Amino acid sequence: MLYPIGIQNFEKIRKDGYVYVDRTALIHRLATTGTYYFLSRPRRFGKSLRTGH
Repeated sequence: MLYPIGIQNFEKIRKDGYVYVDRTALIHRLATTGTYYFLSRPRRFGKSLRTGH
C-alpha cells in the first residue's frame, strides 16, 4: 500500500496508485447536522520542518 506522503499533485496520486480516501460525504454530513464539532490537529501540523525558522 503506497501512501502519498509529501505528494501534493492529485493526478500523480491517482495515476501512480497511491492511497486516496474521498471524505466529501463525511464533510457534508458534518456541515449539515447543525451540531458543534471540535476538530483538533497534531502540534505543529502544517508547519515547516526547515531548521532556523
